Amino acid sequence: MSVIYRAESSKIEQCENYQKQSYRSRCHIYSANGPLPLIIPVERAGTHSLPVREIRIDYSRKWQQQHWRAIVSAYRMSPFFEYYEDDFSPFYLNEEPLLFDYNLKLTMLLANLLGINRDIELTSVYQKEYDDSVSDFREIIHPKRENLSEMKNGQYHQVFAHKSGFIPNLSSLDLLFNEGPDSISYL
Repeated sequence: MSVIYRAESSKIEQCENYQKQSYRSRCHIYSANGPLPLIIPVERAGTHSLPVREIRIDYSRKWQQQHWRAIVSAYRMSPFFEYYEDDFSPFYLNEEPLLFDYNLKLTMLLANLLGINRDIELTSVYQKEYDDSVSDFREIIHPKRENLSEMKNGQYHQVFAHKSGFIPNLSSLDLLFNEGPDSISYL
């Protein structure tokens, strides 16, 4: 979210092929035992050759219930969880068929609640590389890559920091539930 906040406008890639083990289907939250990955299962058949726009969420597993319980357990004692709880619970009650649509709705909600007022567009065609005038973060923001130093921001209060210290690069939920309306100052 800090990348979107720092840019005048952003484009979200919808034409690339789906990448397994990326942030397209996962995030991390801060649980009582440290970082906890929340992974949205997707239907597997041929996902490596499908555009991310066509990836279907697999609802045969009870991942929504597990994710919501983990979020409630991790953040119910945070200062702003109750304030934002009703904004996020529909993502764990309703079934959105496509992963891209789920992520886009969640991203737009987070941007709105964080106070990010930027133009966010969707790509219309896949472009392998952009010229130097465009900052391309598609391959850089990835769970298996270390984030850019420019993306590392100051520390904020985290509920379990007394146990494991500050953990950077978590879901924007962590920032929002802990800092509420002041979240934007950390982006």
